[in-house]
Amino acid sequence: MKEGLERLTTAAGDRLTVLYDGGCPVCRREINHYRRLDSAGRLYWQDVAHQPQVLNGTGITPKQALAYFRVVEPDGQVVGGAHAFVRLWQRLPGYRWLGGICRYSGLVWPMEVVYRLVAAWRFRRRAGCATCA
Repeated sequence: MKEGLERLTTAAGDRLTVLYDGGCPVCRREINHYRRLDSAGRLYWQDVAHQPQVLNGTGITPKQALAYFRVVEPDGQVVGGAHAFVRLWQRLPGYRWLGGICRYSGLVWPMEVVYRLVAAWRFRRRAGCATCA
């Protein structure tokens, strides 16, 4: 495991690490919604827009992290895109059923296609950001 991923997973313990773009109003709104639901503390939240140093040694650049949503499993596996949302949902009350359906029914693949289109559009709109350069 890369040094930075090991550092993240050690800090997170048995929680899923969520790497999110806290500089994007849409992302921030969605993440704040999920954070309110995480009353059990099952998730370890890392705002890569405001603390890009959390990515040091992970093999993920700030630009990559801002352009494409990722989570890190406790074992260090990095999961991105729609698959990352499904892993997140599986740990949140009110969303567990949706995460299970998406993961095990094959719905995650068409979701990934849509997510990639939306993420590319969102990132292009955010292109003026100094961190993204």
